[in-house]
Amino acid sequence: VQLQASGGGLVQAGGSLRLSCAVAGRTVSRNVMGWFRQALGKEREFVALISSSGGSTYYADSVKGRFTISRDNAKNTVYLQMNSLNSEDTADYYCAAAAEFVTMYHRHEADYWGQGTLVTVSS
Repeated sequence: VQLQASGGGLVQAGGSLRLSCAVAGRTVSRNVMGWFRQALGKEREFVALISSSGGSTYYADSVKGRFTISRDNAKNTVYLQMNSLNSEDTADYYCAAAAEFVTMYHRHEADYWGQGTLVTVSS
């Protein structure tokens, strides 16, 4: 399974970005999909996930109400819409896939990882 993340960049505080994660080798609908991020000097943290059916989404408290995760099974792609960005959102963002819900929801782990896409929010 290969995950290709894109959409990062430089944005002013209060602005928006949409990240995309194209999945190859396994259909998106068979996986729990998620986004994680890692800021410089900090540990990786969970951001959001969407269930394999797409019916359930979960978010870290720090992004709840500002970020939205979605999936387009026809395009085998997962998105992360990020609004009201602030400097604390600056990080490398990674998309991830897990075969089991418990892996990502409870353990904040994944079976497959994409490369990071850098999001920089300027104040």
